[in-house]
Amino acid sequence: MGEYLLIVAIGLAAGILAGFFGIAGGVVIVPALIFLVGMPTRCAIGTSLGALLPPVGILGAWVYWRDGALDIRYAAIIAVGIAAGAFLGAELAIRLSGELLRRLFAVVLVGLAIRLFLPK
Repeated sequence: MGEYLLIVAIGLAAGILAGFFGIAGGVVIVPALIFLVGMPTRCAIGTSLGALLPPVGILGAWVYWRDGALDIRYAAIIAVGIAAGAFLGAELAIRLSGELLRRLFAVVLVGLAIRLFLPK
């Protein structure tokens, strides 16, 4: 039962951060599943993708659309890229070792953090 409460807490934190910043899967859910639940990296990534499909895409976007803060045209174009990219990325990721995948993920997070920290 305790593990399920942890999973609910991870989902709640991811949802709040998705609503605030548009982040959830890679920055919150994947590391939480790896470090708090002990899930292998590849499984954490797949679980994150599966969890994000309905709630973030529908409810979060609806709130922003209702507020006039959603460009449907751009969202549709990005969605096509995401669909193709997620498929190709997943096909590549399942061929890598868990250790290499975890390290590549860390490099991406550090790179993003540095870029966000620096002035425009």
